[in-house]
Amino acid sequence: MRYIRYASIAIFAIALILIALANREFVTVQVLPTEIAHLAALNPAYDMPLFLVMFGGVLAGLIIGFIWEWIREAGERAAAARQAREMERLKAEVKRLKGERHQGKDEVLALLDEAS
Repeated sequence: MRYIRYASIAIFAIALILIALANREFVTVQVLPTEIAHLAALNPAYDMPLFLVMFGGVLAGLIIGFIWEWIREAGERAAAARQAREMERLKAEVKRLKGERHQGKDEVLALLDEAS
């Protein structure tokens, strides 16, 4: 299983290297579209290899997706925390009720009864 994982990582790395080598030409990346840049009087532009633009887009998409999913699951995490608190409260109540039931009895018999 370990060798399959290493082979998968190696194939993925080779694919990324081949994509980078095939897209080495420089492109101009502008922060704002030309029409809006005239209004803002500011248009920073950068020359960089195309593979950096592609990999940056993929990375930005992954980060946005992870954040979106984390926000979407907030309600489920809150419900799970509520259920955990309720379970702890019920366990404490059961322990208290068992203690009341065994009050005044032999301690050994109470311990044996608790185990069951």
